[in-house]
This record gives sequence, C-alpha cells and structure tokens, in this order.
Amino acid sequence: MKKYVIIVAGGKGLRMGSDLPKQFLPMGDKPVLMHTLKVFRRYDETLQIILVLPQEQQSFWKQLCDKHHFTVKHVLAEGGETRFHSVKNGLALVQEPGLVGVHDGVRPFVSVEVIRRCYELAEVQKAVIPVVDVVETLRHLTDAGSETVSRMDYKLVQTPQVFDVELLKQAYAQEFTPFFTDDASVVEAMGMPVYLAEGNRENIKITTPFDLKVGSALL
Repeated sequence: MKKYVIIVAGGKGLRMGSDLPKQFLPMGDKPVLMHTLKVFRRYDETLQIILVLPQEQQSFWKQLCDKHHFTVKHVLAEGGETRFHSVKNGLALVQEPGLVGVHDGVRPFVSVEVIRRCYELAEVQKAVIPVVDVVETLRHLTDAGSETVSRMDYKLVQTPQVFDVELLKQAYAQEFTPFFTDDASVVEAMGMPVYLAEGNRENIKITTPFDLKVGSALL
C-alpha cells in the first residue's frame, strides 16, 4: 500500500522570541525540522515525504539542507493561509490511493513505533490519531468561575494523524471553518469516526524556549 506523510512546518517562531522560524532552530547538530524528517525515513524508506513550507522560507530551507548535507528525500509544497490550507496544498501532491499521515514539523520526537502503529491501524480503521493520557488536573471554565472535571474523560492529541487517502481528500474538499484545528476535526465534520492509538509522551511540540531545552535534553 502506498504511504505518504505531509509534514506541516509554517511556524514563525513568535513564542520562541526569535526571528528564526521555530522549525529551523538548531537542536543538537541540526535544525528541528531535519530531526522530524529523519524519524519518518527511519520508519519506512519508501514513504513519500511531502514538506509544506511557506514560499518565502523554501530557499532558506534549501540552503540549510546544503549546509548540513541533508539527504532525506522529500518534495516541497507551498504553505497556505492556515494549517487547513497548508495540508490541502500538500494533499494536492498525493496522487495514488493508500494512506497519508499529517505531522507537525516541530514534533521531532515521535517514536517509530507510534508511527508504525498509526499506519497499521489506519489500514483497517481509515482514520487514526495518536493520543496520551492527561496527567494534570483539569478545570473547566464556567460562567460562575471554574470546576474540576475528570481527566479520565480526556486525551491529549498528537501527530501523525493517519488516514485513508480518499477519505482525507474528501474531508479537505469541505469549506474551511475555524473549528478545524487538526485533521481529525476535519474528518469528523463529515460524520466519520476517528480511532485512537497510543502515542508517546516524548512526542512534544517544540514551540517555546523551554520546549527547545527539553528537546535538547531528549537528544
């Protein structure tokens, strides 16, 4: 079965307090984004990697690849106005039936086991997302203030979110709404169920200076 992954990397680094977009910040010996692409190549040498970057960042990315002798094969798609539009642009390069994952470019610590689990389950269930347990106490904001809610009723969502290609293409043919915060929400808007797979706790999203320190430690 043909397999793809769309890696979305459109961040501007605002929460990092940096002029350099967060996906390009150095972590260890190379930029964050290169670590992300490498883990997907480790999962499957035949996986087609589609990297979605804003047009104005693509030449800089190519310079980084030359500088770091980065040879993981991938194709580029142009980033859109929102994450929804970026994923849709990436999907336009998916030409054959099969499975397609969508992953955040600044999640370099997803495990190969989680990637494999999501793709294998998606062969049967068509729509799969990795999740982890909530370990903090949760409070729900109300008109009267706030109240504790059971953390057993919630999960934290990660990526890659993996889908049947035709299903995801059909989902992204819908009109955009602000409710679409991830790919699962787009698929669910069609009335399709989304299945949960066990994620890995280390699969953090690098968005703040603290995250970058944690990521450097994880390396």
